[in-house]
Amino acid sequence: MTNFLIGRQQIFNRKLEIYAYEILFRGHEFDLAQESQATQATNQIVTDTILELGINQLVESHKAFINFTGQNILEKTPLSLPKERIVIELLEDIKVDLRIINNIKELKQLGYTVALDDFVLTDEWRPLLEYADIIKLDVLQMSEQETLGIIKQLKHYPIKLLAEKVESHQQYEQLLELGCDYFQGFFLSKPNIVEGRRLGINQTAAIRLLAAINNPNVEFLELTQIISQDVTLSFKLLHYINSAFFAIPRRIESIRHAVSYLGLNEIKRWCNILTFASLSNKPKAILQTTLIRAKMCELLARHLSEEPEHYFLIGILSSLDSILDLPIDEALDQLPLTADVAIAILENKGLGGEILQFVLGFEQWLPQSIHFKTLTPAMINDAYLESINWANQIMNNIE
Repeated sequence: MTNFLIGRQQIFNRKLEIYAYEILFRGHEFDLAQESQATQATNQIVTDTILELGINQLVESHKAFINFTGQNILEKTPLSLPKERIVIELLEDIKVDLRIINNIKELKQLGYTVALDDFVLTDEWRPLLEYADIIKLDVLQMSEQETLGIIKQLKHYPIKLLAEKVESHQQYEQLLELGCDYFQGFFLSKPNIVEGRRLGINQTAAIRLLAAINNPNVEFLELTQIISQDVTLSFKLLHYINSAFFAIPRRIESIRHAVSYLGLNEIKRWCNILTFASLSNKPKAILQTTLIRAKMCELLARHLSEEPEHYFLIGILSSLDSILDLPIDEALDQLPLTADVAIAILENKGLGGEILQFVLGFEQWLPQSIHFKTLTPAMINDAYLESINWANQIMNNIE
């Protein structure tokens, strides 16, 4: 896994729970616009990433949507992957002929799930409707009327509809009402700002706690007192530290012991995470995305011999707007941040801004390059996968 980047995008069900991830890849050594090279890229993903690393490391217990070319289908590449874990996604530029139809029929009979990407109802693609389980609709390319029209045409088929490139909460609610079953896009990572909205009492208390924790001048004793005064945070912190995640030799029974055991920087990190988790009752996917973003910022900074905790803080605070549904400048204004943290988040300046922008681009699958500074694709991929695994462990221990 040395010459390309691998990523994933969340696919949500109607309750905004994660249903699956679409696996994405990009590299300089292949042109995905050419079928032969796209086929080679898919084969490399299958062999070098999914089979070598294990599908669970990339998508946990969820399904993986994988793009297959016509050549992949004719070569029966999906047969090397477990049918219960993947969704065969057929790209819109496949030339559908009798061989493709017969191979999809065979895969379907073997129990594989089939999705048609960027679907348009044409005579060429109509025969595949008999074998498709999911149809992806690019709602960014269609008007609401066009989307409604194709939904009406497809309602007679036993097919689930996946709306992709959903850009806002309002659009999600409209598509939900129209009958879509799955949703893909970055709408959850954007604030659903309501003019005149005020923070609730619990959110205000959590913001005050965040402010105290992230005060650059906070001291050991003061931090211990801050945590001790919040019963919920104290309980969660002790429960977390005593979990198998840390594998400590003996149980920690006091906040003072916890702070001294972990150290000032580390305890600030866990307090940030636990406080963030208490700020919102939004879908868990938002917190998971935030944790992956923060950890990846930290790991890239570490590779560049920078102070990792500083960049972790930039990453985690960059999503405060989507957590609180406030403009990001208003959300950050409530915290006593050093100038470089605020400038990195608000203006994308400095190394912090560069790292954050790269990680955000990676998250939305818009990386400008498969390299970053002196870091190779392999180093970036390793940081991304480590961030996913770390975030999964955190989520399992704070619920």
